Amino acid sequence: MRSALAEVPSVRRPVRRAVRRWAATVSAGLLAAALISGCGGDEPYVAPTQVPSTDDLQPAAAATTLDALQRALRRDDADAASALGADDQMSALLGSIVESTTAAGLDDVTLRYITENGQVSPDGAWTATVAATWRVGGFEERAAHADVAFAFADDGKRIAHIGGGADVTPVWLGGTTDVRRTDDVVVIAATGTLPVASVLAEAQEALVVARRVLGARADRLVVEVPSSAAAMDAALGIDRGSYAGVAAITTGADGSTVPGRPVHVFLNPEVYGDLEPVPAQVVMSHEAVHALTDAPASGAEAWLLEGFADYVALRDVDLPRSRTAGQIAEQVRRDGVPDTLPTRADLDSQAPHVGAAYEAAWLVCVTLAEHFGEDALVRFYDAALGGADLERTLRGQLGWTIADLTAAWQDELISISTVGG
Repeated sequence: MRSALAEVPSVRRPVRRAVRRWAATVSAGLLAAALISGCGGDEPYVAPTQVPSTDDLQPAAAATTLDALQRALRRDDADAASALGADDQMSALLGSIVESTTAAGLDDVTLRYITENGQVSPDGAWTATVAATWRVGGFEERAAHADVAFAFADDGKRIAHIGGGADVTPVWLGGTTDVRRTDDVVVIAATGTLPVASVLAEAQEALVVARRVLGARADRLVVEVPSSAAAMDAALGIDRGSYAGVAAITTGADGSTVPGRPVHVFLNPEVYGDLEPVPAQVVMSHEAVHALTDAPASGAEAWLLEGFADYVALRDVDLPRSRTAGQIAEQVRRDGVPDTLPTRADLDSQAPHVGAAYEAAWLVCVTLAEHFGEDALVRFYDAALGGADLERTLRGQLGWTIADLTAAWQDELISISTVGG
């Protein structure tokens, strides 16, 4: 998976591959009740408070409720969904979920009860893990799969809450959303986050940018905007705070990197929303390249995946090298030319000079394009995505070794570090 930080001076974005978490959560049930008994004298005896137990769970009823919600979603029946809410707030949310799934064109939506994962609370509610599937109809052939926490009430006949815990909380299930869909872009944004019209325009421009290099394969893009950085972590099923400082992530719609799963761009509204127009567009275009080429499922070298995405995103941006390569130029002036191409560790979001590493990766791809042409760079990238050995591919397609590429890249670094040095 790839993530993006927007450091405005250089519009760099670091990468990090998220680790998928599938463990069921244990909800915090209220297990103890006060036992108040008479202490003698004239004080009356008070009977112990009855504590609900797992015997009060009604998984069959909850499964029936999920079936009813699934039918409502498939039939675009907001009223039927609303009737399943345990209170007015949940009823309104369930109705809005139907409206969102209809607007986004979600197909193959299934909800299957798996197991309870907590004790029954005093009000009779309990939490269970539900297996959910969904896909964007007309955009994706295969469905996303995720375990989602559902809280049930009224002996399983009503839904009290969706999401939370260690399971995944998909954006379309986690709260009210604003949705826009065109022939080639779908945007699903938590209500009150980023202006959905602006996100849609940036996504459509990203397709235009990508098509200049990738051609017809740059056809459709899905962008999701969780309500917060924490909600983005929840949508991906990862530890809270994992992506607090990143602007965007490209990964599976369900947080996985399984080949063939739908790949979406996720925007962190707390960071992306603060970007100026040009850096925001560069971030969106970069992430679009990852999504359109299914980069998250690739085992290719990080410098090629990130460098190529930046090559496409920055190709027609009118920015001087002092902006697009300012950090790596300064680092070369201070420490000298790196001995090797950027490693995955260099490109990790926690690395000390990750911005410079991203610029360096971009310059590797610039070097290839300048020596052999853009078409050759694209062929090399495609071969690497397909699992080809880089050394063998370089020799076969371009007549270079990795050592040759490294030397040419180092010359490029020396050149940019001299300008303005």
